[in-house]
Amino acid sequence: MPLLMFLAVCLVLLFGYPVAFSLGGTALLFAWFGSTIGYFDDAFLQALPNRLYGIMTNQTLIAVPLFVFMGVMLERSRVAENLLDTMAALFGSVRGGLGISVTLVGMLLAASTGIVGATVVTMGLLSLPTMLKRNYDPALAAGTICAAGTLGQIIPPSIILVLLGDVLSAAYQQAQLDMGIFSPETLSVGDLFVGALIPGLMLVGLYLLYQLLIAFIKPEAAPAIPQAEREFEKGALLIQVMKVLVPPLLLIVSVLGSILTGLATPTEAASVGAMGAILLAISQRQLDLTTLKEVMAGTTKVTSMVFLIFIGASIFSLVFRGFGGDEVVTDLLTGLPGGVVGAMVVVMLVMFLLGFILDFIEITFVVVPIVGPILLAMGLDPIWLGVMIAINLQTSFLTPPFGFALFYLRGVAPVEVTTAQIYRGVAPFIVIQLLMLGMLAYWPSLATWLPKVVYG
Repeated sequence: MPLLMFLAVCLVLLFGYPVAFSLGGTALLFAWFGSTIGYFDDAFLQALPNRLYGIMTNQTLIAVPLFVFMGVMLERSRVAENLLDTMAALFGSVRGGLGISVTLVGMLLAASTGIVGATVVTMGLLSLPTMLKRNYDPALAAGTICAAGTLGQIIPPSIILVLLGDVLSAAYQQAQLDMGIFSPETLSVGDLFVGALIPGLMLVGLYLLYQLLIAFIKPEAAPAIPQAEREFEKGALLIQVMKVLVPPLLLIVSVLGSILTGLATPTEAASVGAMGAILLAISQRQLDLTTLKEVMAGTTKVTSMVFLIFIGASIFSLVFRGFGGDEVVTDLLTGLPGGVVGAMVVVMLVMFLLGFILDFIEITFVVVPIVGPILLAMGLDPIWLGVMIAINLQTSFLTPPFGFALFYLRGVAPVEVTTAQIYRGVAPFIVIQLLMLGMLAYWPSLATWLPKVVYG
């Protein structure tokens, strides 16, 4: 029954029904059917009000609307447009300079907004026409934009890391209780933020190395901008770089720095980021009453979607456990050959495949609470597990034919850029991300070393 329920949800989602209602509705339908045939105890649903109240009073989740507000505000304040123009002028003399600029701006936007869809669409609208005009290979241009846009999955302050931190914290405590540890250690969102820094920056470095390698091997695929077409003189360019680059960097440092130094919790740092985004929009002269209303409406819409999915996932997980689904999954994972390694490989593969049909929010709320306690009880480090999941989902965002980032770019790309070119362009970046996933699996300290240094 629990496995049938899971398959039924996937089937309903493929028909295009809203995720939150698919999760909750399918679960309630199965609960009614199971209760009718005497296979489900209605008492499980009595825990639902407490779960919903727990969602409403969760201090960590307050960071979600604040980070979303920060991202939407920066999207409307032309920060991305100014950064792209300035970076293109700065690196334009280098072969592959435009690709390097897109990757670096993607990294800065990821650290400023943490919203994948907004970043891919913004970069696609702003940089793809410019790259095509400069005779960039369409596949390379499309792949660079998609890959840079998905950095918001792994580089803090990522929304997925906030949600993963909250879900994994509960899973970690549950795993310790199952192991007979009644004074469990805790996991915070700040731990995941710090743990994701080194893998995220390494991923950016690998992207840049690939860009430079392509520019060296195939100069015609990534040409430099001719000197006559560069907009700024050297002195003016330096001033422009300082003017455009310093404010977003200050915002990033204020948000992440306050977390790393222990001056603020991620929720408090999110409020600093939201306020900083407002000040940045004012300094860019992009904030008026109409823009503020649009930002508030966009924030409310995204936040409502996240929390409605959370409610639907809570109903689903309750009914799933009522049917004994956690025991089924435990038996399945512990019975696999290879022990914890085999279980981890299967979970990563399932999450990767689910990334084709589910967004990271649904996977975080539905799958992680089921498999998280089991994997953590097998001895895995929660920070390492969280970063592995984040990079895995980032990879599924890029993988044809269903990767979400591909759909985002296809929606805004010119008609002369074919879907086949987009698929071909992202292939090397998928290999890079799989390489990063392999490195992290082989050297878990890439994720666990910095949190130990920062937090002891």
